Amino acid sequence: MGFRTDFVGAILASMTSDPTRPATPVAPATERLLGRFTAALPPYVTDLWAHGSLAMGDYQEGRSDLDLVAVLAPGTAPDARRREELVSVHRVVARDALARNLHCTYLPAASLGDASLDHLTWAHGEAFERPVTPVTRRELLDAGRVLRGRPPKAVLPLLREGELAAFVRADLRTYWYERAAEPELWSEDIWVTLGVLTMARATVLLREDRLITKGEALAELARMGAPSDVVEDVRALRYDPDPAPAREPWRTRRGELARAFVRAAVERTPGLGEADPVRS
Repeated sequence: MGFRTDFVGAILASMTSDPTRPATPVAPATERLLGRFTAALPPYVTDLWAHGSLAMGDYQEGRSDLDLVAVLAPGTAPDARRREELVSVHRVVARDALARNLHCTYLPAASLGDASLDHLTWAHGEAFERPVTPVTRRELLDAGRVLRGRPPKAVLPLLREGELAAFVRADLRTYWYERAAEPELWSEDIWVTLGVLTMARATVLLREDRLITKGEALAELARMGAPSDVVEDVRALRYDPDPAPAREPWRTRRGELARAFVRAAVERTPGLGEADPVRS
């Protein structure tokens, strides 16, 4: 399972879907983990790509997820034997502390064009099924990093016109708007951070048809009028080496401010339609 760090570093530094985009250096511990994982995958995994923060240039070691998508060879289905083989790779690399953040979805070659289908995924220490969403596909097509095989643009079909915007609007309406009505969730750092950053990133995508990093989303939050104290907490949680935990009564107040911001921002989102629950 060994894989020379300098070779993995060369892959991460040079192999992207867009050779004109400057590569973002990746910390050595992350390089070693990705090297071991890539080397341990069976040969019927023909392609392996990183998306999310690792591809977009905003990766924070130990905090950011390592979001990966793998493509299986034509005619290779994730049957029970192969599922166990793939899961066993994750269990072996889980000895590395960083591996708790390593997530991978296994996409059969026959399903490349359908974003609605669920696929074998390893995340949060367990195997389950989930789709490779239009957001993930757009990240891969725009900035995916190649760890094995071909670049995403050589494999994945382009999104249909309006597909990504429709998915984002539906996600805001049916997921985030509903979660923002559940105050008990928002005492947790993860809900505050993901909620406001997702809202900022969705706003820019719908307005300008481009993906932005979580770091860029902080600036957008200020322009959107998000509560400055909440934005500062989100910045610290993502980028400070040792952020101070939120204490009461601020913890509860922060959650109320964050969820109120998310609900109001969803309600202002263009194109949700008068018949949607948000507008009723």
